[in-house]
Amino acid sequence: MASVLIVDFGSQTTQLIARRVREAGVFCEMISCAKAEKKLQDMRPNAIILSGGPASLSAEESPRPAESIWEQGVPVLGICYGMQSMVEKCGGRVLPHDKREFGHREIDISNENPLFKGMNAKQNVWMSHGDQVSEISDQFEVLAQSETCPVVAVKHREKPWYGVQFHPEVVHTQEGKALLANFLFNVADLPSDWRMDSFCDQQIAAIREQVGSQKVLLGLSGGVDSSVAAALIHKAIGDQLVCVYVDHGLQRAGETEGVKKLFGDAFKMDLRVVHAQDRFLAALSGVTDPEKKRKIIGHTFIEVFDEESFKIRDVDFLAQGTLYPDVIESESFSGAPTAVIKSHHNVGGLPEEMKLKLIEPLRELFKDEVRVLGRELNLPSNVVDRQPFPGPGLAVRILGEITQERLEKVRAADAIVREEIDAGLSSGAIEDELWQWFAALLPVKSVGVVGDARIYADTIAVRAVMSTDGMTADWPWLPKEVLGRISNRIINEVKGVARVVYDISSKPPATIEWE
Repeated sequence: MASVLIVDFGSQTTQLIARRVREAGVFCEMISCAKAEKKLQDMRPNAIILSGGPASLSAEESPRPAESIWEQGVPVLGICYGMQSMVEKCGGRVLPHDKREFGHREIDISNENPLFKGMNAKQNVWMSHGDQVSEISDQFEVLAQSETCPVVAVKHREKPWYGVQFHPEVVHTQEGKALLANFLFNVADLPSDWRMDSFCDQQIAAIREQVGSQKVLLGLSGGVDSSVAAALIHKAIGDQLVCVYVDHGLQRAGETEGVKKLFGDAFKMDLRVVHAQDRFLAALSGVTDPEKKRKIIGHTFIEVFDEESFKIRDVDFLAQGTLYPDVIESESFSGAPTAVIKSHHNVGGLPEEMKLKLIEPLRELFKDEVRVLGRELNLPSNVVDRQPFPGPGLAVRILGEITQERLEKVRAADAIVREEIDAGLSSGAIEDELWQWFAALLPVKSVGVVGDARIYADTIAVRAVMSTDGMTADWPWLPKEVLGRISNRIINEVKGVARVVYDISSKPPATIEWE
């Protein structure tokens, strides 16, 4: 099977490159620029893509591609920082630009070539750079330029090396998918021979090899990620999998009952339910900082799992449904210099002294890919198509201190939001493809009037977003009637709420969750 190695220089969108390559039916792996040397020896890829990154080549400590990359004799595509490092390697110059370019730019393709085959001579692309190529050596020729950037794309005159200053992996680049497909099929001449069933088979084999005859403890929440992880691991090792559901008191209405019915009764998995509501609330008492909340929840989860594994005996592995958006927002992928956005309880909250070894079979997948895998594993649609729910649960939908009273308040408001939007989606009143919809409790009180009496009560924010992978998101124009019913019901049915607001923030700059 053909393969592509993506060398990560720390761009927040590197995994999107991998996603586009997999969408094209070509197998790929990602590796940190610091670890590329050994990976090249083991993998022997058919093509290499160098990602963008936050560093500047003018800084002495900035990373450079491993020397062996240039010795592979395979096609190479450099994106943004990757192109700059390629040009520099061959004697060109990269200098800081007068002002940083971020956003749409129109480019002109000046030379016919395989990379831009079948594409418009003028097109909009997405730029994100502070440095740019100021001079190329005679080894390269310029393929495209813009008003502000004289070297937007290059090609080596003798070797199959190409570079683009913009980001073809993001949806904002008009013909980005076409460009990547041209590199894969016109430049590298690779077959489209990788599918999700191949990933499924590969992961099953890897899990069997890693686990052997030992037991695996899976933290099951009932969400898409942990459900698909459970189905995948169960297919690999059967009864060696023990699913543990922690009833931490931070779930949405009806969550615990639904998990018991589906996994315990329908799937017949070994499901252990641990009641730990008081323990989590005590640990979170008085904590308002969102990072501390996530860390506390992560540590408490691991403590519970360690204790449960001791009761079960002979458990050596902890399985999690960690996805790549969790990883990229919590830490750098494979050690690359990616900027940290926020910690996730199942990534940044793991203690160094944790006794169990980790299994994270979904770690390199986006949510939509996980849904495809779930269908491959024959999971029911009500599980596969379920909207995302954060690992820390309602703890990150309560801004400020977490108390039992505030939990009940946001849980009741969230149930109303889900009921009304679900009904709107079913009836066709809401036509947008929604990714997530929920309620958040804000640490803001305002004046209201109920029954001719003045009250000073809480504020609920309604959040709904459209997305395909969770990395970027936009807000939908929900019908006025739907928003009206949500507001009316929350104020009338949830005691202590005087105001309901609708969040119209996109990601970026906001995140989907409030914390």
